[in-house]
Amino acid sequence: MPWDFWLIFIVLGVLLPLRGRLRLQKLMVLPQIGARERLSLYASTIGFQWVAAAVVAWRARARGLGLEELGLVVHGRLRITIAVIVGAATLGGLQWLNLRRMGRSSGKAGEFMRVLAGRILPQSQLELVPFLALAVTAGVCEEFLYRGFAMAALTRGGLPVWLVVLLSSVLFGLAHLYQGRGGLLSTLVIGTVFGTARIAYDGLVPVMVWHFAVDAVAGLAGPKYLVRAAPPAAAAEIHTL
Repeated sequence: MPWDFWLIFIVLGVLLPLRGRLRLQKLMVLPQIGARERLSLYASTIGFQWVAAAVVAWRARARGLGLEELGLVVHGRLRITIAVIVGAATLGGLQWLNLRRMGRSSGKAGEFMRVLAGRILPQSQLELVPFLALAVTAGVCEEFLYRGFAMAALTRGGLPVWLVVLLSSVLFGLAHLYQGRGGLLSTLVIGTVFGTARIAYDGLVPVMVWHFAVDAVAGLAGPKYLVRAAPPAAAAEIHTL
């Protein structure tokens, strides 16, 4: 594997999780988070992800990875359209039910998610639009990074399909480690689903839309079910999860 691919994997597996963790810790020590802080968070994340995707696309093309290998070619528009609609509705619905369940749950994990939601999810219509732009960005950029580039590079490296899906899912889960152990496990599972679908549909379009649907539902339903008053101690202890 070329040196620049190794460097990208180090960034995806080490630096991005560390960056997410540090950014969350900075948010949690603030006495309160308002619209200004959340909008700044959304804007900086959008910019960072597009730049990261552009740099990775540049190196992928420079090393000869084609659009087909990267999952950027659509095969069977009717089939893909059906997959997009059914998958987005199903995963969006499951996300909605899961958020409602977490809102009713007790214990440390549930409290952690409520505190986290209060810090990063939109609290008004003004914040919702940029958050949905962030959801689009995550759907496109993260799927390109983890299901496009990572799976293409690992496949070219001669790894079996099951290991390619697993490793790309582990990287995806690590990127969401700031959500705690529960977030790591859930994104590992959904990453495996997305990786399998990327192979089944021979492209990224379905998983990009599904990813957007999951994140968009979080922005719409998360404040409804998760945002509530949390004990001050919960925010202070977030780094221990």
